[in-house]
Amino acid sequence: MARVVLSGDLGRRFAGGEVEIRVEGSNVLRLIKALEERYPGIAEALESDAMAVAIDGIVYQDAMLEDVGEEAEVYFLPAIRGGR
Repeated sequence: MARVVLSGDLGRRFAGGEVEIRVEGSNVLRLIKALEERYPGIAEALESDAMAVAIDGIVYQDAMLEDVGEEAEVYFLPAIRGGR
């Protein structure tokens, strides 16, 4: 099972304060679906453009179909916007 880490805000809003969750899924989209089953409403927040996804330390621009290994660490973090 992959280790999913949510931002503190997401953990409070959807997961009763949990920020580290073990979940099955072969790609990010499947992880999100599994999380949605446990925590209704979280999928919309995780699929938002305001979220960044890092898998094993690599941040992905469009992560939904990225593979997730059995022992992967997947972080859902607020996206950082920059520029003028």
